[in-house]
Order: sequence, then C-alpha cells, then structure tokens
Amino acid sequence: MIRDAIRQFVDKEIRPHVEDLEHGDLPPYDILRKMFATFGMDAMARERFKKQMEYARVAEEARAAGLEPPAKPEREGGADPSMQLIPIIELCRVCPGMVTAMGVSMGLTAASIMSRGTIAQKERWVPELLTMEKVGAWAITEPNSGSDAFGSMLSTARRDGEEYVLNGSKTFITNGPYADTIVFICKLDEGNPPEERKILSFVLDSGMPGLEQSRPLRKMGMHSSPTGQLFLTDVRVGRDRLIGETEEVPSGGRDGAKDTFSMERSGVAAMALGIIEECLELSIDYAKERVQFGQPIAQFQLIQEKLARMEVARLNVTNLVFRTIEMAKAGASLTFAEASAMKLYSARAATEVALEAVQLFGGNGYMSEYRVEQLARDAKVLQIYAGTDELQIIAIAKDLIRR
Repeated sequence: MIRDAIRQFVDKEIRPHVEDLEHGDLPPYDILRKMFATFGMDAMARERFKKQMEYARVAEEARAAGLEPPAKPEREGGADPSMQLIPIIELCRVCPGMVTAMGVSMGLTAASIMSRGTIAQKERWVPELLTMEKVGAWAITEPNSGSDAFGSMLSTARRDGEEYVLNGSKTFITNGPYADTIVFICKLDEGNPPEERKILSFVLDSGMPGLEQSRPLRKMGMHSSPTGQLFLTDVRVGRDRLIGETEEVPSGGRDGAKDTFSMERSGVAAMALGIIEECLELSIDYAKERVQFGQPIAQFQLIQEKLARMEVARLNVTNLVFRTIEMAKAGASLTFAEASAMKLYSARAATEVALEAVQLFGGNGYMSEYRVEQLARDAKVLQIYAGTDELQIIAIAKDLIRR
C-alpha cells in the first residue's frame, strides 16, 4: 500500500518536473515537503520525536538518581522502517538525486545530533530537519580528504575562552548551497600533531559570520541533489553548538561518524533497487517494441541474457533491502561490515544494470531523451559516496580477518 501510494505521488508530482530538477532549475525541497505533508510523514516524525524526548528525559533523571533507565518503548507505527525505505525505492525510480538530498538532511544531519547531542540540542535542531522544514548538511569531506576522511582532515576548532573558533573548507557537501543547519566535523587544535587530535562535531546555522556556502557545483549525475562547498573563516561558536557539549567523545568522535555511515550504506541499497527496477521495466518495454532484423529485439538471446541478469540483480537487492526492513522491525541492525557488503553489491549491481540498459537501447540509450541515460549517470555515484567500493571491501575484509 505504501509503495502504490508513493508511486502515484511520484507520477503526479515528480515525473512532470524531472527536466527542471535535472537541469538544476528547481531545488527539490518543496516537492519533498509536499510529499511529507501528503502522507503525514511530517506529523509522524514530530510525534515520534516527542515520544523519544519524553523517554530521554525519564532515562536521564533515572541515571542522575543512580537508577537503571527504563526499557525503551516498543517501536511506534510511525517509525516503521518500511515507511523509510520504500519511499526511497520509488523516488529513485525517477529522481535519485531527491533521495540524496532528503537522506542527508533528515537522515545524516539529524541522526548525528540525535546520536550524540544533548536533549536541548536535539530539541533545538532536530524536529525541523525530520520534517524537511529546514534543510540539513553533513560536512565531513574536504578537498584533500576523500576516502581518508579523518587522517587528511585539515578543518580545525580552536578554543578561545568559552568559545571555539572554527576554520576550514568542505567540498562535495550535499545540500551545501541551501542548508539551513550544518553539522561541521573538524579536529580540535591543541597545538598537538594532527593525527593525535580529537574529532569534534558542531552544529552551524546558515548566515553565521564567517560561514560561506557556494553555489551548486556541476557534476556528472544526481543533478536534482544540490552539491556545494563550505568555507569557514574564524566562525565563533559557543559550547552549546558542540554536539554533546563535551570534548570527551568516544573514539574521538569517529564512532558517531561510523554509525552514520552504516545507516547511509543501507539507504544506498534502497536507492540502487529503485534504479534497477526502473531500468529493468524500461528495458523490457523497449525490447518488446524495438524491431530490428524483422522482429522485436526481445527475441534475440543476447538481449534476453541482459534482461535475465537485470532480473537476478533485482531479486538479490530486493532480498537485501527487505531483510534490512525485517531486521529493523525486530529491533536488530546490520553490523558495519554487513552494511558495507550490502552497499558494495547493490551499488555495483545498479551501475551494471543501468549501463546494460543504455547498451540495450543502443544509440537511443545515449540520448538524454531516454531516461536510461539519466539513470546511468545517477547510478555511478552509488559506488563513490558513502564510502567507495574500495573502502567497502576493506571494511568487509577486516571483519572477516578478525573473526
């Protein structure tokens, strides 16, 4: 039911605007807000957040009194993982970039604050991120630190009395040009060597003195997801903007980023499934209609092989995504290595399927008039962001070796 309802919304509200979204003339945020309002996703998010904060206060009071916090309440219907992943699949059939914009805002940015922030910080910034009323950005990548996000990080926070002074630049930041709320990840500069510095995260608001947000960058695909750069020059912040309001973060803040990466990698698999499903459907229709050598190309064995391999990829990725949904409903979650394996396979499968769809369409597939061209460009970044294929392999192998 969720799938069919989302599909109807996509057909009515998104497909007619794909050209404007793809050419960067239409930022995706108003359409996403309309989707949230249409399905009550904003109201469910507010209600779920309210209950989470009620529990958080009770748990905090219990710990302060030296008591064991009460058990967390059962998952509410509004938190059904189906309602989170199935819309991703359907949106990615048409406009994958919208999912990236949405996921970074209400997923990565909000999750970073929810994971490590104080109750006051959560209440200050999270509700409007969860409803898309405000746009969020999660800023970790720098010009010289791609896969080596922490080791090559140059952005710094320096203590100055009761405040911090932030400096540095970030690039390839999803929602960067339009973000209202930014989680800025940097190193605490205490005069010690960079490799020994703590990793801290701060919450920034657009318009703060010294914070500059670039115009959208031009890129290969995902045009409906605005990507930009951030420049910080002596941005002064109080401790109230330091996530957790403490520098004593487990593993120097790396654990929080790692948890965020796991969530992001699961989302990439759902994105991949949407791309695979759409490419397969388009390819089947085209193969039946396109006539060469006196018969539909669907009659040729090499075309049939392409379609069959696409279907195998669809089945495999579907199983991975719905296994994740079922685990979440049971209160379980993927390990970091499992999330990496899921992301590695799904991203490769989506890219291969999309490129095979272009090949099946022949010259037409190379033309932007046919949607497989867009999907092939969009699919490629799934092998790059949220950790490259190569980093997924390292994460999986390290886990296997440690067993």
